[in-house]
Amino acid sequence: MTKSLTATRGLLVAAAIPVLLLGACARPGTAAETSAGDGAAGGPALESASVPAGDPDRVALRVDYRGGFVPPDYLVGRLPMVTVYADGRVITDGPVPLIAPGPALPNLQVQRIEPGTVRKLAAEAVAAGVKDGADFGSPGVADVPSTRVTVDTGYGTETVEAIALREAQPDDPALTAEQKAARKKLAAFVDKLTGLSTATKPYEPDEVAAIASPYVKSDDGLGGAPVPWPGPALPGEALNPALDVHCLSVTGAQKDAVWAAAQKANQQTPWESGGKQWRVMFRPLLPDESGCAALQGSGQRSAG
Repeated sequence: MTKSLTATRGLLVAAAIPVLLLGACARPGTAAETSAGDGAAGGPALESASVPAGDPDRVALRVDYRGGFVPPDYLVGRLPMVTVYADGRVITDGPVPLIAPGPALPNLQVQRIEPGTVRKLAAEAVAAGVKDGADFGSPGVADVPSTRVTVDTGYGTETVEAIALREAQPDDPALTAEQKAARKKLAAFVDKLTGLSTATKPYEPDEVAAIASPYVKSDDGLGGAPVPWPGPALPGEALNPALDVHCLSVTGAQKDAVWAAAQKANQQTPWESGGKQWRVMFRPLLPDESGCAALQGSGQRSAG
């Protein structure tokens, strides 16, 4: 261990390995060993590692959902549960009022953690099973999303998906004892990551995607009167032509106008553009995302 640690520190100085370097014993497949020997944080190597300059918008950790029995626009516009960036920003999808229809805008919150904590969490993710070959099984549960966890280890990106991570029954006969144990360990890590709690403030995006589909008037009238669309003409580019789901993204003054109007709207508000009415789902783009292309295929496939 001592020789390996010394060699890795030498490589760190000589080659300026990225910020998420997990130390000599934190390479995929050995992170659990490091946690056991040098503490869950990854040991002294993580504490003393320098933080080279890099892309602050690089995703260090992310937890999101994939698939599930939900509307097509929701599949496209669904936000990650939590994203941790290399510079320590943590963006979470916060709670919203339990009213129907709900507010048009999501409640995204941003907080900051130390870069050293980012490295520790990355090591813990690998120790929790976020690595190639992890087997979480396929429980006997239908129409629920998979939980996907992604970590940038500094040596590459590891991604796993667990179908119905929390919905599976403890005695599900489709799961082996090993798979149940693996799911429990992954769920505990997800709980820790989504439970990070420091001072938060609302996330203010530089770009917002408007995911539009034809408006279908309901009998309850909760959508209210049509509202003139304040941005570029809807519906934008087709994300899923077969299901009539489109997208356009706005920045600058156009984004500010759309954001201000959306703050006064709800999820059922009809937006009028080009003589037609549209249902719009507002999707703030995250720091690593740009344009509607970032949402292509997002959250639409289930594992398995």
